[in-house]
Amino acid sequence: MRYISTRGDAPILGFEDTMLTGLARDGGLYVPEDLPTLSRGDIAALAGLPYEEVAVRVMAPFVRDAFDEATFAGLVERAYAGFGHDARAPLKQLAPNHFLLELFHGPTLAFKDFAMQLIGQMFEHTLTKRGERVTIVGATSGDTGSAAMEAFRGLDAVDVFILYPHGRVSEVQRRQMTTPAEANVHALAIDGHFDDAQARVKDMFNHFDFRDRVRLAGVNSINFARVLAQVVYYFSAATALGAPHREVSFTVPTGNFGDIFAGHIAKRMGLPIRQLVVATNQNDILHRCLTTGEYRPGTVEPSISPSMDIQVSSNFERALHLAYGGDGRAIAQLMAELKEGGFTVSQGALQALQEVYASGRATEAETTAAIGSYLKRSGELLCPHTAVGTHVAEAHLGDVPMVTLATAHPAKFPDAVEAATGVRPALPPRMADLFDRDERITRVENDLAAVEAVIDARI
Repeated sequence: MRYISTRGDAPILGFEDTMLTGLARDGGLYVPEDLPTLSRGDIAALAGLPYEEVAVRVMAPFVRDAFDEATFAGLVERAYAGFGHDARAPLKQLAPNHFLLELFHGPTLAFKDFAMQLIGQMFEHTLTKRGERVTIVGATSGDTGSAAMEAFRGLDAVDVFILYPHGRVSEVQRRQMTTPAEANVHALAIDGHFDDAQARVKDMFNHFDFRDRVRLAGVNSINFARVLAQVVYYFSAATALGAPHREVSFTVPTGNFGDIFAGHIAKRMGLPIRQLVVATNQNDILHRCLTTGEYRPGTVEPSISPSMDIQVSSNFERALHLAYGGDGRAIAQLMAELKEGGFTVSQGALQALQEVYASGRATEAETTAAIGSYLKRSGELLCPHTAVGTHVAEAHLGDVPMVTLATAHPAKFPDAVEAATGVRPALPPRMADLFDRDERITRVENDLAAVEAVIDARI
């Protein structure tokens, strides 16, 4: 399996180097040169298997140049051993033909754990084998940071620096990043919003002297390994509901587009997905673009679903790459136009996107109403992001099962959930002392030199 940049002007890499590199040197994102497919028989055989075995079978074509089957199976086993549910990603029924895929049973109570725990294992194995050490940087709108720090804390081969927007994540999200005591993990509170944090990370990757000197690596969803690990739960959920013998649809609350792009990969691999529905909050640039073809970032509006408060969606570049038929020069031109204020998707590419993705948005009031409604109707307490998903999913229900991805535990957003229901969700027992732990907070300016200086001082 070979990996190429979406912008077409970076070295072609194997899986290990793609994973360790993160952002391509031309500023693009790595994608497989060709996507493998699974036969109907292969997909049918996944039904009823343990999640770990599904993961090995789905991911094997992408990683076999880096890991032999026994080694990779061991990495997967260790990655998910600490999850709080034996099914790892259990399904619950909300209503007729509407299901909830619970992705919050990992160590940090968010879907990011599915990818990050596995990436931690793969990084450690590869770096130890090579005798190398790297500096990992990432930006987070809330959940990626804690998942990364949990996956990499205490490991010998990495230092981890996570940028998060100061004052724009929930208290639980912040404390999950600022309370780990291990010396190799660092939470940096940047003045600004998520798009600022994400932009500084990309700036560091494009500052080649710094990138090479500190051996920079990335674990945001710019890293294809992140997206790949998320492909697995589409297969596990769909086969549990009858695939490949019937179609299944998915609604995904998303801001950075990685989670739903994983669904697109699953569809391209042969999984019979009828609809992939993009669910956005009031920061609805993805919904607007998929509807009109215009991608023009506006002002980020803080919301009760802060992990979706994004206007520059990194993984949308991967979707555009497929929609433009792999034309790297066209993608490079669009990304150049984005720096100048935005771009217009060509009619043919927009049609290609609309053939794959539907979309919708939820206002703050609609999100709050959905949290209250689903508690009354099904007894399920939803986090605000999941509530955005269920609200949008209702407009797309049909004659095949609809699966809404539950991306985080409601206890990560207790104020919003309590305001909607009168119920304050409790943290699981293993995290009950979170508010008693000491925090380590480092404020940093929204400035590349300032961020790089902190990293230089600590590695």
